[in-house]
Amino acid sequence: MEMMLWNTILSLFTGLLIWLAKTMWDEMQRVQILLNRTREEIARDNVTQAEIDKIVSHIDNRFDKLNDKLDAYIKESRSALN
Repeated sequence: MEMMLWNTILSLFTGLLIWLAKTMWDEMQRVQILLNRTREEIARDNVTQAEIDKIVSHIDNRFDKLNDKLDAYIKESRSALN
């Protein structure tokens, strides 16, 4: 009788451990999937340094053109006054 009780307790304990291990494994897989999705979204949403450099260069070119136009306008207005 004592041996049967001991076997039942050990079986329940072993079953509980196996169930906990499976639950932890499934949760770890779920977290890995979520982490991979997050990495993909961050990579998709963030701008690369090359894109930033391209935008800054474009803005600099625009300001240079504006500066040239202003210089030409100032030079033209000074010559008109003289």
